[in-house]
Amino acid sequence: MSENDLRTRALRYHAEPVPGKIAIEVTKPCETQDDLSLAYTPGVAAPVREIARDPLDAYRYTAKGNLVGVITDGTAVLGLGNVGALAGKPVMEGKGVLFKHFGKIDVFDIEVNAETVDEFVETVVRIADTFGGINLEDIAAPRCFEIERRLIERLDIPVFHDDQHGTAIIIAAGLLNALELQGKKLEEVRIVCVGAGAAGIASMQLLFALGAHPGNVLLVDSKGVITTRRQDLNEYKQAFAVDTDCETLAGALRDADVFIGVSGPDVLTPEMLATMAPRPVVFALSNPDPEIRPELALATRDDLIMATGRSDYPNQVNNVLGFPFIFRGALDVRARRINTEMHIAAVHALAELAREPVPLSVLEAYGLDALEFGPDYILPKPLDPRLIDVLPPAIARAAIETGVARAPWPYGEEKKLEAGS
Repeated sequence: MSENDLRTRALRYHAEPVPGKIAIEVTKPCETQDDLSLAYTPGVAAPVREIARDPLDAYRYTAKGNLVGVITDGTAVLGLGNVGALAGKPVMEGKGVLFKHFGKIDVFDIEVNAETVDEFVETVVRIADTFGGINLEDIAAPRCFEIERRLIERLDIPVFHDDQHGTAIIIAAGLLNALELQGKKLEEVRIVCVGAGAAGIASMQLLFALGAHPGNVLLVDSKGVITTRRQDLNEYKQAFAVDTDCETLAGALRDADVFIGVSGPDVLTPEMLATMAPRPVVFALSNPDPEIRPELALATRDDLIMATGRSDYPNQVNNVLGFPFIFRGALDVRARRINTEMHIAAVHALAELAREPVPLSVLEAYGLDALEFGPDYILPKPLDPRLIDVLPPAIARAAIETGVARAPWPYGEEKKLEAGS
């Protein structure tokens, strides 16, 4: 399909038969005068009084408990950069489609014109009562780190920046499985991450929480390895600065076990790949053009396991494996936040699901005859129907165990046992 054909089809898809991709539906009958008297005045006064008396009753009488705000400032929209808040709206609507389709969660997309972190944070804080959770989206680093931190501090509902933590969770799950297949341990491997923005920094933080050794990790940005000698680092990069003589990506990759790319196309050359340790793992996640093409990587090394961000290659690192189900579990127990323990629960649930026999429905959905845990299958497929049965209970259980849940286990005894509780 040519680029012009794709553009034409995409524009028609978004414009017809009605503009946009999401809408609001009415969930209660509105056929009679009595229905209307319950939906609005005078009947609506009853839940208003209950919520005024106890704000938690909003979860009982309104859509708050199944409603997520997908919020952006438009400063880092996909690979398009700072296109502005309004231009980011199609992406936010698309995120709403994924929340609804995969997690059965409703979404209001909110595009915020905010020049400063203060303006953005204040806007979100003032509208947060509407929602059961906040999904931050397409906000440029480093402001995204400060925005998320301040919103978590001020709000009592989950705040989750998917470009940070969603990406990190999927990377970590895939990496655990790839390392097992390669006969290596996370605690021992040398990792090089190219890209020191939201996804790169969050991914390394999560890998540390899972057991990776900070001394074995080199973070690389557009100016080279992040070392203690550099004077141009913001506070978030400084946390990853190491005392090393290595300054270039090429130097960093010599004898490295893992390459994680969240940067841009073609930064990993065959010559660099050839210098990596035996049985390397390469996650080239720049999309649509990865840091190295799989065809080129596999022609260079036949002992590697590779993942990309693309759906037309094996092992797609796709955030839809995470955020709809993470929020589903968090909302089901009315969690106050999504914490590191919940991230880790999602990582292990995803990794373990990929090791299970694949249902026939998944094979049919992807036109495959067979699929099993191995070098070309280290992560579940997005259309795997088991995701909603496995991830939300794992998230809910972690929320309950860490004391951030406000509602009891909602899944029934059978799923409680399946989750290991």
